[in-house]
Amino acid sequence: MHGLSRLGNGSTNGRVSVASPPSSPRIRHSRGKTLAGGGGYRSEKQGIGERLVFLLFSTVFRRKGVLLLAPLLYIAGMLLFMGSFGFTVLDLGHGVEIVYRRGPPGSVYRSPKVFKRLWPLMEADYNGSSHNSLMVAWKPRVRSLWKPCISTNVTAAGSSSNGYFIIEANGGLNQQRLSICDAVAVAGLLNATLVIPIFHLNSVWRDSSKFGDIFDEDFFIYALSKNVNVVKELPKDMLERYNYNISSIVNLRLKAWSSPAYYLHKVLPQLLRLGAVRVAPFSNRLAHAVPANIQGLRCLANFEALRFAEPIRLLAEKMVNRMVTKSVQSGGKYVSVHLRFEMDMVAFSCCEYDFGEAEKLEMDMARERGWKGKFRKRGRVIRPGANRIDGKCPLSPLEVGMMLRGMGFNNSTLVYVAAGNIYKADKYMAPLRQMFPLLQTKDTLATPEELAPFKGHSSRLAALDYTVCLHSEVFVSTQGGNFPHFLIGHRRYLYKGHAETIKPDKRKLVQLFDKPSIRWDYFKKQMQDMLRHNDAKGVELRKPAASLYTFPMPDCMCKEPDPEPETDPV
Repeated sequence: MHGLSRLGNGSTNGRVSVASPPSSPRIRHSRGKTLAGGGGYRSEKQGIGERLVFLLFSTVFRRKGVLLLAPLLYIAGMLLFMGSFGFTVLDLGHGVEIVYRRGPPGSVYRSPKVFKRLWPLMEADYNGSSHNSLMVAWKPRVRSLWKPCISTNVTAAGSSSNGYFIIEANGGLNQQRLSICDAVAVAGLLNATLVIPIFHLNSVWRDSSKFGDIFDEDFFIYALSKNVNVVKELPKDMLERYNYNISSIVNLRLKAWSSPAYYLHKVLPQLLRLGAVRVAPFSNRLAHAVPANIQGLRCLANFEALRFAEPIRLLAEKMVNRMVTKSVQSGGKYVSVHLRFEMDMVAFSCCEYDFGEAEKLEMDMARERGWKGKFRKRGRVIRPGANRIDGKCPLSPLEVGMMLRGMGFNNSTLVYVAAGNIYKADKYMAPLRQMFPLLQTKDTLATPEELAPFKGHSSRLAALDYTVCLHSEVFVSTQGGNFPHFLIGHRRYLYKGHAETIKPDKRKLVQLFDKPSIRWDYFKKQMQDMLRHNDAKGVELRKPAASLYTFPMPDCMCKEPDPEPETDPV
């Protein structure tokens, strides 16, 4: 989320200047008489501020320009409103402040209180009930259906290649995926040969995996062979030219979201002159809007060519089959949740959950480990309450569970949680397990022996989660990021254009979770309305500024003919 300032500026430090019209001779004359004949002493050396204030009020009241006061009255009202709640400002030194705003609805994590009150009602409502939203989450109705339909007229360069295109992919699994797919598109655009991407060891993910450890290298080359040349490494003659040191190849610094024209005018001449160019890092370096044939290459790379390496694929298939077997009561259907409640996510969000000194110290240390002074810059203001109101705080496991129970998923629902190491898992996961006793994770679904080759490799573990989530009946995204963005698009590609995904309205949720006296029937109605909204938004076409990795229609899919309405037999 993902130097990103996640914090809104809630202070009212802006100044409003009101331009005054030139004073008329009548006003000047009147003021002169008052000063001369009033008998009181008035200094000739009047302050500038005092003169401006006097002039303003004279103009307003003599000309009845009341509207000129509107901005000032608005600011005064806002200050009065904010002051009625009050602020607590903690000075952390080094010019950094944490501002707590007392009172605004949704600003404080009160969800445990709401859960404590509603839990008996939840149990009474759904225990033993045969109703489960899992069976009818996506209401069957006549929809415009879509099917995979990738077209590109780009042909592999072969011997006419303009040179070798080398990129370095950074970040986690799906950030790397983004870089790979965009690199395929750029290689096609430049009529270049793509070298299998190099993976950069990320300071946050700390995964030393190579391309072939995560993705099926041979299949990737084969799937793209008709459209883009891909090689595992540079040929010997090219390596000799650069003394067998790829870092000696010129590294082009490209601006983010570069257009195809930029590549053709700036990169292609360098490629033709040098025979090979390198871009490190290569992240978000190609614009969303590119010609249809180049978009087709993105589709081909992401949805068809990139499949996981065999060890990942085999274990992931076993895990999916185990989920289906365990959910026999619901016809083999299960819910998957991408839970972003790891320590680094909670720390980065600058949100608070237990308000203790121990938590603050933990979060400060985590921020310093991961982002080296980013949050200690002078003038940086941290507003946990404002972040929560704005929907920027990760949903806690308890909040996810309450939302799903409110939507009608009962305690017999099999839930798979895709996550890293949950922050204070014993404490925060307990209520979610209480609501969904059949909950599974990769650690419960696979044996320690099966997981052993993947331990210490976060991207490979994420690939297991990705596959189990991809094949679930319902996917729940709780915090955004590349994982859900790619997964939602992939699910649309597989499920006839419908994402079958719940993306909660977190601004609305925090308001509901801030009401300890909320009625269960009211809460349930709000959650079921949210589920219906997600169903309606499941099929969406890509807008010009959006990514086809999330919205594959219409670039990667074709619309099927509408089904003919059934007619009654005569």
